[in-house]
Amino acid sequence: MSKRTIKKIAIIGSGIMGSGIACHFANIGVDVLLLDIIPRELNDAEKAKNLTLEDKSVRNRIVNNSLTTALKSSPSPIYHQKFASRITTGNTEDDIAKVANVDWIMEVVIERLDIKKQVFEKLEKYRTPGTLITSNTSGIPIKFMSEGRSDDFQKHFCGTHFFNPARYLKLFEIIPGPHTSTEVLNFLNSYGEQFLGKTSVVAKDTPAFIGNRIGIFSIMSLFHTVKEMDLTIEEVDKLTGPVIGRPKSATFRTVDVVGLDTLVHVANGIAENCKNDEQLSLFKLPNFINTMVENKWLGSKTGQGFYKKTKKDDGTSEILSLDLNTLEYRSVKKANFATLELTKTIDNVADRFKVLVSGTDKAGEFYRKSFASLFAYVTNRIPEITDDLYKIDDAMKAGFGWEHGPFQIWDAIGVEKGIDIMKLEGLAPASWVQDMLASGNKSFYTVKEGATFAYDIQKKKQEKVPGQDAFIILNNIRKPNEVWKNSGVVIEDLGDGILNCEFQSKMNTIGGDVLAGLNKAVDLAEKNFQGLIIGNQGANFSVGANIGMIFMMAVEQEYDELNAAIKYFQDTMMRMRYSSIPTISAPHGMSLGGACELSMHADKVVAAAETYIGLVEFGVGVIPGGAGSKEMALRASDMFRKDDVELNTLREYFLSIAMAKVSTSAYEAFDLGILQKGKDIIVVNKDRQIATAKAHAKLIAEAGYTQPLKRTDVKVLGKQALGMFLVGTDAMQNSKYISKHDQKIADKLAYVMAGGDLSEPTLVTEQYLLDLEREAFLSLCTERKTLERIQHMLKKGKPLRN
Repeated sequence: MSKRTIKKIAIIGSGIMGSGIACHFANIGVDVLLLDIIPRELNDAEKAKNLTLEDKSVRNRIVNNSLTTALKSSPSPIYHQKFASRITTGNTEDDIAKVANVDWIMEVVIERLDIKKQVFEKLEKYRTPGTLITSNTSGIPIKFMSEGRSDDFQKHFCGTHFFNPARYLKLFEIIPGPHTSTEVLNFLNSYGEQFLGKTSVVAKDTPAFIGNRIGIFSIMSLFHTVKEMDLTIEEVDKLTGPVIGRPKSATFRTVDVVGLDTLVHVANGIAENCKNDEQLSLFKLPNFINTMVENKWLGSKTGQGFYKKTKKDDGTSEILSLDLNTLEYRSVKKANFATLELTKTIDNVADRFKVLVSGTDKAGEFYRKSFASLFAYVTNRIPEITDDLYKIDDAMKAGFGWEHGPFQIWDAIGVEKGIDIMKLEGLAPASWVQDMLASGNKSFYTVKEGATFAYDIQKKKQEKVPGQDAFIILNNIRKPNEVWKNSGVVIEDLGDGILNCEFQSKMNTIGGDVLAGLNKAVDLAEKNFQGLIIGNQGANFSVGANIGMIFMMAVEQEYDELNAAIKYFQDTMMRMRYSSIPTISAPHGMSLGGACELSMHADKVVAAAETYIGLVEFGVGVIPGGAGSKEMALRASDMFRKDDVELNTLREYFLSIAMAKVSTSAYEAFDLGILQKGKDIIVVNKDRQIATAKAHAKLIAEAGYTQPLKRTDVKVLGKQALGMFLVGTDAMQNSKYISKHDQKIADKLAYVMAGGDLSEPTLVTEQYLLDLEREAFLSLCTERKTLERIQHMLKKGKPLRN
């Protein structure tokens, strides 16, 4: 069998979904041909230019406008704006023949079967036999779409359902048609995971597939519970958000973002096509939803939904929420529940579920009701929508952003306890759950031999969940492979002579315990191992240094202790750089401040594509003090070229810090000078990150890693650079672009990066720059305005401009 590769894809339909998918294929280096229909008439701007319907710009207007809108949207669908050059646009009349030269054709047109069938008929005339052809439908049965098509078409045809936005949501559902070949399914399953960075789930051809069938049930069930229990939308969003490992947008804000019309469309589809669903009545829309749809209160797209943003008389904006009884907007009410207070000290979300369902207040009652109906519902969907329970959990985590799937939540509560809760609600699980308990299996999942096993309903025993071999899942190996731990880190043996240092502090902040753990990890690796990875699988790599600790020392004026703490941080970063073993940082998500400094001092960075990294210390009134300011000066020095305007290079690095720039993807971090071309690499699937980092650590070690020599040749420009920076900050302050305190911080940074006020360019040591950096950081910690900024960040979670 020949090896299948995807070099070029044609995407038919350039709406929000089509353009989003096109951008994500461009993200991973695939050439994209994006086609849409031609306009039927000229718009006013085209008439003013005397254009005709035959002009190319007119014929491609729909596709070009759609792509331009997508590229301007926030959050961006593309890792780097320059990647948009990988997308070629066209229309389905002039350019349809070009599909003969692609490896994959994907249809993303309107959700109407008649239109989809017309598109496939047209495509088949030009499609080269053997080419993959798929539909990104969210609910139309795949079997109807391929009716009447050739055998080759049907063999290579299936559904490939991305969730919106395609870049950020990880679920990739693959839905076979009646004649889809096994080779095609296997290829798409591995391609989705390895190249697109998705969680691939093969689903059955049932209405709404897996993710939307369970997700929409969950939301519709809540709509009915809200009325039944007389809850407000704020209360439901409080109960269904981060406290149970769901996105901040929880339920009603999520519906506003997705669009109520989209939700209603899928819910109606399930209601019409799933007549045997035991919970069919829940898919019937409550009256308040019908009224909202009639009023066009569809969410963000129409300016109001469950929430509405308005301007007050004083010009400030206010968020209002909908009262579901009166259907009038009112000021948002704060929601509080005693049961939620009990979970505040429980950091691990899975450990909260037992507490939540035991609550004696309205919150406890809500959780018992909603989990009971969810548990009963998912058990009855097997084998209807899938034969494997883990696929339901995978779909909910990857498609709806849940930290735990329904069966994982049930395991956390206890299977028998879950059944008891159902009984109180007049519900019961499918019979296979009782069979599972009778066979001696007391949970849906177990972890053994470093892997996750899930209960297999046909075999009546736990089977290893497939597809784990490409991953290292720290939760699965932590206990048996633990080498050392303290309150801030766990050090694990990944095998093959590679150690991993995993942060476990709150939000993975870097304080004294984490620094001690990092030093211990280097000690252990130098003594008995080949290499060290700094990696974790938390929501974010790390939000940076523990500023609470810095604030306490500064307020108490314990400057000697603060100086020692900063030096300890700097020394630890230098230890990462100058150890006798290779060090690899594996950042993902937020990797800010000290976490960015740590990555810049590793021998190599293996970053997840979704890494938001930057030196953000200006936001709390200081400069990077963990060797970050030194490192930017050093990197600028390494970029100086003969006859180059050295000041321009230095200024770019200075601005990265002074503007607290944060990359919106790992690819942008190369532009900021944080990641380095030819050295650092990017992994699209975060699940593969630790395994990839391990492979690189091993490779570097076995290629004969030599301990680097400390740098004594960093070129600093002295007065020449300092003068330029000071003139610039003065002009910006006079023009009111920055405050007096911003100017003070920028001037301190300028002094460090210029190497002080030396009379001429000079070669200095790294330690010289580290001392300047520490002195500047310490002096800023004595400033009242800096302390106000730190305090504001600690209280409000956002920067203060003072």
